Amino acid sequence: MSDPVILFDFDGTIADTHQMLIAILNNLAGEFGYEPLSEAMVQEFRGLSSQEIIRASKVSAFKIPFLIRRAKEDVQASMATVSPIGGIVKSLEDLTKQGYALGILTSNFEENVQIFLAHHDMNNLFTWLDAGMTIFGKHRMLRRFQEKHNIGPERLIYVGDETRDIDAAKKSGVLVVSVTWGFNTREILEIHSPDALIDDPAQLGEAIAQLTQNFPR
Repeated sequence: MSDPVILFDFDGTIADTHQMLIAILNNLAGEFGYEPLSEAMVQEFRGLSSQEIIRASKVSAFKIPFLIRRAKEDVQASMATVSPIGGIVKSLEDLTKQGYALGILTSNFEENVQIFLAHHDMNNLFTWLDAGMTIFGKHRMLRRFQEKHNIGPERLIYVGDETRDIDAAKKSGVLVVSVTWGFNTREILEIHSPDALIDDPAQLGEAIAQLTQNFPR
């Protein structure tokens, strides 16, 4: 049996894109007809699920895919300025040394992720990069990854910072580690019951080790 595979979300989990994304979304507010995000609104949204955020934003459901695409296009121009989450690189390096195979599965554009990885010399840490725009269909990305690479859910763990990451993993039969240093708060993540919940990248190795104890070898 091959080594366990650890898949990571990108934005907020590996890359510290939070402030950049807020600035871009505020720049697009006039064009797409929504109120710019104040700090108070951002903090409120952090305690909501993905579906609740979309409802609270009052953006037309028809406009949302176009808004997401425009925002991610604008992200590309600033991607080289984005830093990794503090401590995440060491944790990723430690996981590879321990024999885990790592990948990225994200709804960001592949070009944006490649720019970031190249800029920080992180390409060697990941075996796979699966990217594609999605709103509520991240579980479909997880299932497609399993089919494409012939990797069963019993060998997978997904690591992410949002409630939709938890929901997608559960729908796909995959264990999930939630991290509190990204977008959603610890409180809303706990409500969605991830298999592990951690507050610092230094805790990642222990969480993964515990979850893979009963994995087939």
